[in-house]
Amino acid sequence: MHDLLIEGGHVVTATWSGDADIAVTDGRVTAIGSNLGPATRRLDARDRIVMPGGVDTHCHVEQISGAGLMNADTFETATRSALHGGTTTIVSFAAQHPGKRLRTVVDDYQALAARGALIDHAFHMIVSDISGENLTQDLPALIAEGHRSIKIFTTYDKVRLADEAILDVLWSAREHGALVCFHAENDGLIRWMTRRLLDSGRTEARFHPLSHPRAAEVEALGRMCLFAEFTGQPIMLFHISTREGAEVVRTAQARGVPVVAETCPHYLFMQEDALKLPGSAAAGLICSPPQRRADDQQALWDALDTGVLQVVSSDHAPYRLDSTGKFAHGPDAPFNRIANGMPGLELRLPLMFDAMVSQGRLGAQKFVDLTATAPAALFGLATKGRIEPGFDADIVLWDPSRRVTFGADDLHDATGYNPYAGRTVTGWPDTVLSRGDVVLAQGQLDALPGRGKRLAMARSGAMEPVADAPATRLDG
Repeated sequence: MHDLLIEGGHVVTATWSGDADIAVTDGRVTAIGSNLGPATRRLDARDRIVMPGGVDTHCHVEQISGAGLMNADTFETATRSALHGGTTTIVSFAAQHPGKRLRTVVDDYQALAARGALIDHAFHMIVSDISGENLTQDLPALIAEGHRSIKIFTTYDKVRLADEAILDVLWSAREHGALVCFHAENDGLIRWMTRRLLDSGRTEARFHPLSHPRAAEVEALGRMCLFAEFTGQPIMLFHISTREGAEVVRTAQARGVPVVAETCPHYLFMQEDALKLPGSAAAGLICSPPQRRADDQQALWDALDTGVLQVVSSDHAPYRLDSTGKFAHGPDAPFNRIANGMPGLELRLPLMFDAMVSQGRLGAQKFVDLTATAPAALFGLATKGRIEPGFDADIVLWDPSRRVTFGADDLHDATGYNPYAGRTVTGWPDTVLSRGDVVLAQGQLDALPGRGKRLAMARSGAMEPVADAPATRLDG
């Protein structure tokens, strides 16, 4: 006797699609096919596309920024929003600031998530201070406990690491089995452009894209690829935004560098012209790297198609449009004093479903791969991202015909605005299951804070170092 049968749907995974029923017992998929036998409960999936729940591996939740500003979402509000958008697993950040013990930071974030998260979750460790026992004791111990993802910034005053420290972290990750992720932009180029813009009176939010020149991304991506090549340590490059950036990744991969990379919906669906608004009106669209041009969008889609980019994440970074968030330094603050980031957890899958499934760009199976299967596999989330026997029954029933036009403030996070207001998408997550529980149905949430579980990352193939890298030849 199965606990649950999901019947009559059109099932789509990263590798196949077809009409099938899905049996679930003890929160996991046990069988896929027809005539699967009796079940305690049945869920009608006729006229629905049945897909794995989304896995969003780039979310800033209940996090203090490098500038000391708490973002808008708690784990409860962020994961509530995730469910409304069809995402059933997130990887957020445990953000270390200089002077903090890494162990304490991770424990504190885990406690916040244990109290509030509605869905399963894991953490990237933001490493900004390798002094004391952070590198020698805390980092290896935390990796052994399943925190196998490390985030490094090459820019921003409070969190960036210098090159020598980056190499130390890469070497520790190599020794202990972790993936190192990068926000890779050249700090000097950003500082220089920001100073020139401010000195010339170009202080409004619409000038933010100019302060993050394309060269800043290209140089830092290339440097991190060289570091990965030298150490043999696998890396992931976050939020690729330019065609040149995608080309850096492609050429590095072609010469055998262990590098994977992602992009985000705001680079695929939004251009820098969207910020050409007077005064502070563009503040809600400020993010880093910034939005780029139409030819960059085409290059990113091409890179997703060819496998140069493996993941589409949200980079959910929510700040309210008030004194607690974007305008913490006043409504007329210059662009460099406006918090970077936009809400995206709830928007990622509907935007991508509309483009990839409803409009047919790259197709439904590729949609599943980019938004669920590949991110789960890369980060060692061993029971997530697939509809297969033995995997968690994190499943979404999509209504492929439902059309939704985004409103000004219709998201379920705590941000208070929708950066895609006025945009219409076709296809909507109608019913969402997490470990076999129906946690969302027809817009009604049925999940309590704290039901989400912390996931330990297994060591994945993406974390395996190159054996004979130049840095290993210390006696050469």
